[in-house]
Amino acid sequence: MKLNEVSHVYFIGIGGIGMSAIARYFIAQGKKVSGYDKTETVLTQHLSDEGMNIHYHDEISVIPTDIDLIIYTPAIPKDHKGYNHLLNSGIPMMKRSEALGLISNDKISVGIAGTHGKTTTSAMTTHVLKVGGIDVSAFLGGIAVDYNSNFLIGKSEVVVLEADEYDRSFLRLNPFIASISSMDADHLDIYGDSKVMIEGFKSYAAKIRDNGFLIIKEGLLDQFKINELMELTKRGVSVLEYGTGNVQIKMTRIRIDQGKYVFDYQGVGQEIKDIVMSMPGKHNLENACVAITVGLLNKVAPDDIKKALAGFKGIQRRFERIIDREDLVFIDDYAHHPSELKVAIDAARTLFPGRKLTGIFQPHLYSRTRDFVDGFASELDKLDEIILMDIYPARELPIEGVTSESIFNRMKNPNKKLVTKETLMDTLKAYNLEILMTLGAGDIDTFVPKIKELYK
Repeated sequence: MKLNEVSHVYFIGIGGIGMSAIARYFIAQGKKVSGYDKTETVLTQHLSDEGMNIHYHDEISVIPTDIDLIIYTPAIPKDHKGYNHLLNSGIPMMKRSEALGLISNDKISVGIAGTHGKTTTSAMTTHVLKVGGIDVSAFLGGIAVDYNSNFLIGKSEVVVLEADEYDRSFLRLNPFIASISSMDADHLDIYGDSKVMIEGFKSYAAKIRDNGFLIIKEGLLDQFKINELMELTKRGVSVLEYGTGNVQIKMTRIRIDQGKYVFDYQGVGQEIKDIVMSMPGKHNLENACVAITVGLLNKVAPDDIKKALAGFKGIQRRFERIIDREDLVFIDDYAHHPSELKVAIDAARTLFPGRKLTGIFQPHLYSRTRDFVDGFASELDKLDEIILMDIYPARELPIEGVTSESIFNRMKNPNKKLVTKETLMDTLKAYNLEILMTLGAGDIDTFVPKIKELYK
């Protein structure tokens, strides 16, 4: 199918962060865009303001009759009336990942993959390229604060993509430059077990174009067989590991100066000294390694790279400071996996040593709670106080015996409390806060403005 022949695109699940970026692409191309989503959000309001026609009721009668392409999210329930009606309509339908592949596969695409860190790394890489004078396009999995959007359209052939492992979406892409930051187990409702998931990442690496580049975190190559690496080499793919060990892309002289991480970079025939990071957390040095390497491969000057990283404002809901006062700091973070909780909590401990850390956590998905219940309990125990909300189900039906109490009962921290959405705000009023974190990928973000108002 040729996308330039399409005139009206209809999205099922248009309010999703990945879906909305593609919707923005089509409206920027002058196409008519409409769609359905379950609930109205700030993001869908912005899409409406940009000229998209969105409805929130699953009724066949409100679906436009002149659409010639349907794009849907794999998270849509299979009993969705609109989805099933359109499935039998004869109108071409494709998943979000297929559309992204069609848009990007004739470009110089940069695919950013990994169980964690994709969104920040994608936005950081985009910012490095933009500051370096490359008019890049980007499809991001979060709202980049620097651009107040999850989508950028540029005139160059370079496009940065968040390569999502969910539903094996990243296998629709053929990147010229690909990165893999982590292959931790997740989405086991899709993959079944961690070994199958790792095979998915290896298949993604095999999709890199001839003479392209694989930028991969130190240690992850251990999961590849010799013949798999030889196949990449045979096709001219350069494999570049990044980290602090004996690797091709190396971080050295890592230190903290005036509350910010500073380090030196060596790789791709370049050495860049005294790089100052605007973003907290040691994990963001690794994210920066990818962004720097992509920048250098695209001929961005080292001084522009340093300028970009020092000024990068980050992603909404990625360690985002909502309140930043002497008496109270309030941070909102998307962390929804034990590894992501560890990163967020460790970053807060590093930045605010000796101060009391209170967290509100909303588990995301019954299956993820079941699969990682011990990991969640262990990481949440690192908080001084924890308020635990009900599970946000998203696309899932309840699983018998799986509730927030599954985590709560495994926690050793005595300062723990179970709440519902209805009781959260009243419960919070009783706390004497120093550092507060809201954590989770569900609708916990709807409480952020309420909490900000409470403590303003």
